[in-house]
Amino acid sequence: MNFLLNSITKYRRDLHQIPEVGFKEFKTQKYIIEALTAMGYNPNIICETGVYVFIPGNSEYCKAFRADIDALSIQEENTCEFSSKHSGFMHACGHDGHTAALLGFAQYLTTIKNKSISTLLIFQPAEEGPGGAKFICEAGLLEKYKVKEIYSFHLFPDLEEGTVSTKAGPFFAQATEFDCKIIAKGGHGGMPHKTNDPLIPFTKIIDSYQTIISRNLSPFSAGVITVGQFNGGTVRNIIPNSVDFHGTIRAYSQEDTENIIKRMKDIHRGTELAFNIKVEDEFRILYPAVINDAKLYNKFLNVSNNFNFIEGETLALAEDFAFYGEKVPAVFFLLGTKNKKKNFVSPLHSSTFNFDEKVLLEGIKLFTKIWEDNNEI
Repeated sequence: MNFLLNSITKYRRDLHQIPEVGFKEFKTQKYIIEALTAMGYNPNIICETGVYVFIPGNSEYCKAFRADIDALSIQEENTCEFSSKHSGFMHACGHDGHTAALLGFAQYLTTIKNKSISTLLIFQPAEEGPGGAKFICEAGLLEKYKVKEIYSFHLFPDLEEGTVSTKAGPFFAQATEFDCKIIAKGGHGGMPHKTNDPLIPFTKIIDSYQTIISRNLSPFSAGVITVGQFNGGTVRNIIPNSVDFHGTIRAYSQEDTENIIKRMKDIHRGTELAFNIKVEDEFRILYPAVINDAKLYNKFLNVSNNFNFIEGETLALAEDFAFYGEKVPAVFFLLGTKNKKKNFVSPLHSSTFNFDEKVLLEGIKLFTKIWEDNNEI
């Protein structure tokens, strides 16, 4: 497997220089198509900027493997020789590595002449938004090739380099965005009695949100409500007319998500009555929760016993791989990249995120073990 290291290093570093955001990955798509064609494949385009390859085997039983290909609107601060050439954009989430690994896996499969099963390789656009996996699923790709299992991994700098981690059941959260605005009556800070200060109901709303998690969710469920942005006022001695605030909800079931949203709206309506103000709110449910199939997870444990595996914990992150899991049994796992000696410790979505390409070999090796496992579910 080490014979792939030069290839995947080149793939990763080439891709790192041409980062593109969701559904604008045209250079990335061209690169993937040319690489796959050079291997002897006939790649297909899907969802405008996505790519897939179907590799028929002796059996129709089909396993799918997915890599996300998009980047982020972040200005890179790394000074390596392969830094981004697209100003203001960067592969700050490791998708260049995911793509390079799947290309490496495709290259490995060319060395296997007698393939026992069929294989679908998906190079998916727009994971960071608006969720390319949803559109891939809606295109009927999994049904077309009768996919029975699907796998993907994400590089993760919180884990030591080469460590593999996942868990059965809920793994990543369902994500929901919300935008709210409190409309009141501003005025001079020296005459607050002639105003209706929106800051007071704002603080009451934020405080009340905390009771939703502690008193409206089961103690055996988990959830997060985070307000990460708020804006109000322009001058220190003027009470503003309104306050805007924005945040995210994370939960692990549709029922819990809907319950949290309902309670937030109830709090808004009650606050309107209590303070004689207006609260405008908008909620956008994004990706479902990532749920690792229990039977497939047990298979995964069997093939990963020679790897540096640790049992994962439920995380409040979000991933559009969840859409595949709603269609077919799925397993999503993490692959650690932390290397303190090389200073590869920056978090995902940071302007200095980086990793050693050799770790991608672990992902390819695990894909290979999964592919070779002939136990059907």
